[in-house]
Amino acid sequence: MLRALSLALCLAAPLPAPACDTALLLAIDVSGSIDRGEYALQVEGLADALEDADVGEMLLAGQSALAVVQWSGVGRQALVLPWRRMLGPDELADFAREARALPRAFAASDTAVGEAITFALDQFGAVADCRRKVIDISGDGPENAGFTVAAARRAAETAGVEINAIAIEDMGASAPITAFYNRWAVTRNGFVLTARGLQDYRRAIRAKLLRELGKPAS
Repeated sequence: MLRALSLALCLAAPLPAPACDTALLLAIDVSGSIDRGEYALQVEGLADALEDADVGEMLLAGQSALAVVQWSGVGRQALVLPWRRMLGPDELADFAREARALPRAFAASDTAVGEAITFALDQFGAVADCRRKVIDISGDGPENAGFTVAAARRAAETAGVEINAIAIEDMGASAPITAFYNRWAVTRNGFVLTARGLQDYRRAIRAKLLRELGKPAS
């Protein structure tokens, strides 16, 4: 009788939640150099990437956690989409839809890259069980306020958080933003992808997500 009751209780107990492979925080530049059209390209590019079949497959396979931060100048950072586990297609579709409709949190401000990273680091306590923790930052300019990016990167490395970046460059051969992110922002195990103008952002963020999640972009 007791054995049967124990078996029934075990069968009725909820299954443990799947392990989270990657907690990925997407940090979007909304500083003064980003106009209304460029902001729309960023959020639409992010939503398109999340709706991509290959990206979705990787997010769901790893039961990944996603969050979105918007950032600009000193003291101007906001968690605009809190952490959500990608446990199934419905969660992923909802997150992509909300990302596409995000209002802009800040406008007409400076570019405090270090403060954006520090704010992002503070968000990972809610996803401490995830195996990897990644900050995915995009921006179109070097740091011109706060000047804490080197210290913020060191703090990320100490905490075991990886920083990757999309550098949004002007059209042409020069790549000063890419060089800035490579030298000052990304961690030792991180990388930078270059988007040639905001129109190239969709391609770049899809490729970056696939690389972060472990699948080569095709």
